[in-house]
Amino acid sequence: MSQQIPNDPAGTTHQFQNFVAQGQQQPEKAASGGNVGLIVGIAAVVVVVAVLVVALATMM
Repeated sequence: MSQQIPNDPAGTTHQFQNFVAQGQQQPEKAASGGNVGLIVGIAAVVVVVAVLVVALATMM
């Protein structure tokens, strides 16, 4: 009966290895979606600034 019980307070090492393996298998989808939103936001700001410049130019 010399069965050794691992002293691992956070859970088993196998569970952690499975967690890491699952993270590597799943590609990040948020990064590409975030870039599209950033580009659309910048384009919207450029359009607003252009409209303001044209409006101010016509008032003079």
